[in-house]
Amino acid sequence: MSEHRETAQSSSEPSGTTLLSAGSAAPDFTLNEAPGRAVTLSALRGKPVVLAFYPADWSPVCGDQMALYNEILADFREQGAELLGISVDGPWCHKAFAEARKLRFPLLADFEPKGAVSRAYGAYTDTGVSARALFVIDAAGVVRWSYLSPMGVNPGADGILAALERLTPEQRGTKAGASAANAPREGASDSAADRDAGAAP
Repeated sequence: MSEHRETAQSSSEPSGTTLLSAGSAAPDFTLNEAPGRAVTLSALRGKPVVLAFYPADWSPVCGDQMALYNEILADFREQGAELLGISVDGPWCHKAFAEARKLRFPLLADFEPKGAVSRAYGAYTDTGVSARALFVIDAAGVVRWSYLSPMGVNPGADGILAALERLTPEQRGTKAGASAANAPREGASDSAADRDAGAAP
């Protein structure tokens, strides 16, 4: 299935969208989660992050998609991942929607300048809303998987979970991965081991 590839786009993709591809550095951003409370992507370094861009609060497909992610939030967290929903709705709209749906993860307002973060990820449509796009970002801030769904189709969570499961320990930012990266190779000098540990995977 196309969801299982590193970067996948549907055959009926929204016009004007070309997703940021796997292997790209994830653009940093700071967006409001609620009035007076913001989330910065780079502050989450050290753990995987799932970005779920969606067109609008209150629409039937978006509501079902966010409700599904809320139901399986424990599955994302078992993989050590943080989930962030993003649309061009304002923070007060997000607050009301999250409370009505009892969502337990942040919804971020790509509101002003409108769609700036969505554009940075190639997930903004010519109709003025975010595309229905998913990204898995590793602990170092690199996009490892992305998927663009048709606007009227709930992409589900299987692709996200499969992408998270494929992350290496280093990409997850786990202690096991860090220990393996920092362990000196047999016969290597301390200085060489230090250089290897600092190298990007």
